[in-house]
Amino acid sequence: MMTPMSHRVQVKNTIVELLEGDITKQDVGAIVNAANSSLLGGGGVDGAIHRAAGPELLAETKTLGGCQTGDAKLTGGYKLKAQYVIHTVGPIYQAHDPLVPKQLASAYRRSLEVAEANGIRTIAFPSISTGAYGYPLKEAAPIALKTVIDTIRERDSFDRIRFVLFDPQTVEAYTRALDQLTQLHSDSLKPI
Repeated sequence: MMTPMSHRVQVKNTIVELLEGDITKQDVGAIVNAANSSLLGGGGVDGAIHRAAGPELLAETKTLGGCQTGDAKLTGGYKLKAQYVIHTVGPIYQAHDPLVPKQLASAYRRSLEVAEANGIRTIAFPSISTGAYGYPLKEAAPIALKTVIDTIRERDSFDRIRFVLFDPQTVEAYTRALDQLTQLHSDSLKPI
């Protein structure tokens, strides 16, 4: 059951919004899959997307040769409402590894670059790496939102970017992070 919008801001011409819900049900140009490096399906969001899209998705991902951490690749959406799936591989959390936050930011940035290169203007993201990969929400949410907002500022190629979050705890972490970014950047982030 989807709850009402928790938070929305406008960045240039793009609406960034947070909601609790099921990413597989989003009617957007592309949903982002928090995939593993094989791209052959797994648990959590990855498994749910593969189940909802049908066996054609696995058949296509088998042709892609996997994906490196921090990169992203595009497939069709098949039985999903979304026309495309952007598969990205987030990092497995390591507390004192300075590369890990950069890899997480790269997963979001590369997903947006793939979307832009394919003319996709509406995107739904999950919270990448915060499930089985163990990234703490309070660290991951600010990285996710800052990376997306910074990319919008550079490119302004999107109409709507939605974070579809699995549970109230995740929504709360992202709402706190978005509130902090809005206070820091009140000149360019407009609550709506």
